[in-house]
Amino acid sequence: MHRALLVVLAFITTIATAFSAERPTRFWNLTHTTISEFQLAPAGTAKWGENQCKNDKDGTVDFDERLRITGIAPGIYDAQVKDVSGRVCVVRNIDIKAGAVFSIEEKDLTDCSQ
Repeated sequence: MHRALLVVLAFITTIATAFSAERPTRFWNLTHTTISEFQLAPAGTAKWGENQCKNDKDGTVDFDERLRITGIAPGIYDAQVKDVSGRVCVVRNIDIKAGAVFSIEEKDLTDCSQ
């Protein structure tokens, strides 16, 4: 009985992992502004990757819009965010999981310059 239960649980876990791997990782903009540049770097580095806003059809991410993230492995990242007013902010230690949605809210934008 226990063995059958373990087999079923292993099967369910495998299926759930497969489905999450098929879904794209996405960023959900919960700031109060439109974002024109969104770059990620491994946490604690300044090795900023490509501008992820290029993945959007109009090249920006409006409030409450989700953006497909590409070329990023799961892990802990820092984000550099530039909004349409020219404000640049760094948000640190974002946990990005494959196939999941992660968000940045206005309250997260504390390390900013104009």
